[in-house]
Amino acid sequence: MDILIHANDESAARSAFTTAGYSIGGTLTTCDFTALPVREAGYSIDVVASDAPWLDEALDHPSYDLADFPTLPRRFLVLMKLQAGRAQDIADITRLLRTADANERMMIRAVIAQYAPDLLEDYDALVTLTDLEFGAPEALPTDKSPS
Repeated sequence: MDILIHANDESAARSAFTTAGYSIGGTLTTCDFTALPVREAGYSIDVVASDAPWLDEALDHPSYDLADFPTLPRRFLVLMKLQAGRAQDIADITRLLRTADANERMMIRAVIAQYAPDLLEDYDALVTLTDLEFGAPEALPTDKSPS
């Protein structure tokens, strides 16, 4: 499980996890710290502390999973994974794009154009590869008024 927080909240988050009975693990390449359960019955939680310029927007307008937990909107998750650029992140992007309709893909592209325009070509290539492997999503409906 991963949690994304503001960088300036990292110290408070560490304290909260410690108070809740977790120990704090070392920094990994994919997160800023890991909260480790003291007992084997719990889950470790990777915490990413960020000062990204889009973070407020993403946290203020979350998506929700099937259990109704707030999650990072897909457009920002794709941006984060594209910026990370690890092989697993690229594979994750194709899984995320596979279920995104054409409208959502346009929203993802707009976020990338705004916050990481140097990655647009990479995003477009991943869209093409995803469509070649899994098929293109449904086209956007056209606004044709009856004559």
